[in-house]
Amino acid sequence: MRFAFTEDQIALRDATHDLLAKECPPKAVRAQWEDKEPGPSSAWRALAEMGVLGVLAPESLGGLGLSELDLVLVLEETGYFALPEPIVEHAAVAVPLLNDLTTALTGTEIISATAPNSDLAPGATLAHSFVVGDENGLALVERGQVEIGLCESVDQTRSLGRIKWDSKSGQRLDDPSGKGQARGLVGISSQLVGLTRRMLDMTVEYVIERQQFGVPVGSFQAVKHHLADARIALEFARPLVYRAAWSLATDDPDYEVHASMAKAMASDAALLAGRKALQCHGAIGYSFEYDLHLFMKRAWALASTWGDARAHRSRLAQVIL
Repeated sequence: MRFAFTEDQIALRDATHDLLAKECPPKAVRAQWEDKEPGPSSAWRALAEMGVLGVLAPESLGGLGLSELDLVLVLEETGYFALPEPIVEHAAVAVPLLNDLTTALTGTEIISATAPNSDLAPGATLAHSFVVGDENGLALVERGQVEIGLCESVDQTRSLGRIKWDSKSGQRLDDPSGKGQARGLVGISSQLVGLTRRMLDMTVEYVIERQQFGVPVGSFQAVKHHLADARIALEFARPLVYRAAWSLATDDPDYEVHASMAKAMASDAALLAGRKALQCHGAIGYSFEYDLHLFMKRAWALASTWGDARAHRSRLAQVIL
């Protein structure tokens, strides 16, 4: 398969990057970490105004009417900046399944979702409603229709909650294509790619500035090897994530296979980048005051949600072997 992103897709990605660079700096992420009752961030409101929340919504309902290939680049940037809100669950899972998007596209209502075979949802303190699933399919339940048990998470900006709901409540969602949960899987994978990029960029910048024996530590061969390992992992994972998005956008019958490949490799890349970043930073990388932990802990959280690398390799083995 050979394809290149269009100029419009690149422009949307760059616009998202510029917006988040302004509205979602590390200090804004840190503020969400420390706020016990957070509200939607200025970045979330700005993304809504830009139309990002409606990338997959049809134009007839007020959306942009674009595809998963457009959204994957946007979500990668939200990973790069560690956006606190559950944008994958909102924009990739919920929005394409809804017929009434009046509040979802404006950002006044935040929708979260549970991963397959899980009752955990991010953004539990923020969400107005949740997409949940059982043996009968997916349903949209309002906050007042569920019991939410807040859980500890390695990344406290995610406000993780355990959702308990009655299968007789809520609105059943029609998902004839069966892509709802696959979109979430690819969305999380794209955020992991963004996080890998961010940790690698931070580490490269640090080893250029940090000096030992009168030279930058980045000039030492051992440090170069660490960074090369992380970059190689990124370059292997990113095409698989784009391939999975392409499969969804083109109705490839093997989209679930490609989604699992993407999640396995993106999880591995992000976890490796976190380890290498910590090694190259040394003691400062362990400190809470330094921003590396904001991205590293998000990577830890996302690598294990929607199935970790081992689970998806097992899934692939069942299909291939």
